Amino acid sequence: MTLLIPDEYPKNLFREDGKRLDGRENFDLRSIRMEVDVIKNADGSAYIEWGNNKIFASVYGPREVHPHHLAKPDKGILRVFYRMATFSVFDRKRPAPGRREKEISMIISDCLEPVLFLELYPGTSFEIFIEVVDADGGTRCASTIVAALALADAGVPMRSLVTSCAVGKIDGKLVTDLSGIEDKAGEADLPTAITWFNDEISLLQFDGKLSQSELNESLEMAQDALEKIYDM
Repeated sequence: MTLLIPDEYPKNLFREDGKRLDGRENFDLRSIRMEVDVIKNADGSAYIEWGNNKIFASVYGPREVHPHHLAKPDKGILRVFYRMATFSVFDRKRPAPGRREKEISMIISDCLEPVLFLELYPGTSFEIFIEVVDADGGTRCASTIVAALALADAGVPMRSLVTSCAVGKIDGKLVTDLSGIEDKAGEADLPTAITWFNDEISLLQFDGKLSQSELNESLEMAQDALEKIYDM
């Protein structure tokens, strides 16, 4: 495969029959497969295949915090390390974590903290290591889900699971679950996550342009998609 540069993106993101390039209707999710207990030496682990995304997550803890000054006397801390393998994208990435990986690590941590009873584990930490081995759009959403599954597999007390999905706009139409090419060549991208114990949004990012009515419709589409994923 060769890397598509912006000038080489398809001019049309819909086929002549009205379906998206991968054959989906506007509101369809890509195929999703989830599995837990896949890394035996971790306290908890999970794996997700979402379209062409392939992502592992492993959880370790509660354990001693290093460096010690990061420990909190009244509650535990959650540390997330999101990494993309050098071969996970067409254009080989540098092995060292970049700014985007650090940002997504922080986003996933902020998204998951509300569902954890960290006050039960003062002075300790839970660490989640996320490894993206194949990336094709929506990795932060898929990583949030697989991290939540790994926490559940580890037996960490949780108020609920967390589900996440991106909706967006391509060729003037709103669609659910953007693929990699739709994310890069589309007009808008809206990753969203919900914590189900209180039905509150714990992740909402936005890139692109949408009208107020399109934004409202996008949030309704996200709600429908997130409920489907939660049922899975």
